[in-house]
Amino acid sequence: MSTPGKQNDFGTILTAIVTPFRADGSVDFKAFKALARYLVEHGSEGLVVTGSTGEGTTLSDREKLMLYYAAVEEVGERATVIAATGTYDTRHSTHLTAQAAEFVDGFLIVTPYYSKPPARGIVEHFKTIADVTEKPIVVYNIPSRVIVNIEPETLVELGEIPNVVAVKQANPDMEQARRIVEDTALELYAGNDDLLLPFLELGGAGGICVYTHLAGPRVQEMARRFRSGNLVGAQAIDDELKPLIDALAVCVNPISTKTALNLAGFEVGGLRLPLVDATPEETEKIRELLEQADVLEPAVRA
Repeated sequence: MSTPGKQNDFGTILTAIVTPFRADGSVDFKAFKALARYLVEHGSEGLVVTGSTGEGTTLSDREKLMLYYAAVEEVGERATVIAATGTYDTRHSTHLTAQAAEFVDGFLIVTPYYSKPPARGIVEHFKTIADVTEKPIVVYNIPSRVIVNIEPETLVELGEIPNVVAVKQANPDMEQARRIVEDTALELYAGNDDLLLPFLELGGAGGICVYTHLAGPRVQEMARRFRSGNLVGAQAIDDELKPLIDALAVCVNPISTKTALNLAGFEVGGLRLPLVDATPEETEKIRELLEQADVLEPAVRA
């Protein structure tokens, strides 16, 4: 029997926004606010700030809090702002969550990485963080980066925490996704761009996406067509966007994403070590795929 997901106001299509840097490696808050505004004006109903795509692991707490505040200041009246405050340290995650709780709309908390906690440790991690805020929390299950997969049975337990409302599932296992929809109290969000339409078909709430940096209106239209019953039309857009998904997979995220944005005229700068710029060959491959997806005009070529 299906378990109704907890209702939230996050929206259907959200973007995990990149963090722009200046040439000296400092955060470019002006560029960040401009990009946030652009994304919200082009299909994004919410932003996830300082996640994997936002290079959260190399940002200081002060930089993170300033980015959360900048996002709220720029788009908070028009879109939800979700702060990615989870780390592999429960005390650190709790402290950062408590500091951001007064002004963001919710939190994305990743599975603790590196330490490989057992399921009961994962549950206690989320319970401890949830105790310091009444704001809604999204569980981020991304086994490709953290090694540990949060199994559906554990997600059932996490769904019993009152303000844990959703899961960003970056796991292509469709059976696990089906079980999340049917067996837990959590809303299902696609954590990989290519999972958005399949997860919607399973009854998912939407996606926390990356390709919306460059194709937000088309992704929003795909979701709209699906919701209206136009499955053929939704599939057509999904097929059209496959080259864009491939482009963003040329290098590990967010290397390809920042490369693509810079090629498209968004000045988001480089990356912080240990991430490095795409090679010339990788950059050219990304450019070719962006043109195939019709998100980069040929005239942009250098």
